[in-house]
Amino acid sequence: MSDDQEQAGGRSPEPKRSFLSDLLAPAAGFGVSFGTMFRKVSTEQYPEERVPTPPRYHGRHQLNRHPDGLEKCIGCELCAWACPADAIFVEGADNTDTERYSPGERYGRVYQINYLRCIFCGLCIEACPTRALTMTNEYEMAGPTRAGLIYEKQDLLGPMLPGMLEAPHPMPTGVDDQAYYRQEIGSATPDQVEWVRSDRGDEGTPGHVVEGSAQ
Repeated sequence: MSDDQEQAGGRSPEPKRSFLSDLLAPAAGFGVSFGTMFRKVSTEQYPEERVPTPPRYHGRHQLNRHPDGLEKCIGCELCAWACPADAIFVEGADNTDTERYSPGERYGRVYQINYLRCIFCGLCIEACPTRALTMTNEYEMAGPTRAGLIYEKQDLLGPMLPGMLEAPHPMPTGVDDQAYYRQEIGSATPDQVEWVRSDRGDEGTPGHVVEGSAQ
């Protein structure tokens, strides 16, 4: 078959290689190895010395709260749908006047992340419409059992910061859920604190406001 016939059939002729290029090909490959051998070795003495991770490192997930303590997760399950490894399970439930965990109608009653499957791609945090799910710099999550690597909601919730009142509790008087999404809500109000105290009957229960936080 001629060259014209090969090109007409969609195949281009292979370029001819010289004897010199065949002779130097192994040397080019070994050149990478030899160039690395004489570089200074940088060894991290982990775990005795822990090197800080980059600011945008994708580590353990965290479920965030609003400034008054209500949860940002609304149980929409978009993070679970976006997960390519099927590592997230979310079960939503309805808020009520006596059991309110988030602004709006629903909250995440069950939230699980299986770190045996998670590939830390970050697609779940991109899918979250309320910025409820973010990723921290924590990477030390090894454990002795497989069950211990399935994190529940209580393992993922962020810490209580000054000004927060642990849910459930109502939204501030005269405020709707849209004010939360516009970030117009500050720390827990005296009305919210009083509601929790009257509802639970003991201001020392886990629902108390963080010290010095109420407006």
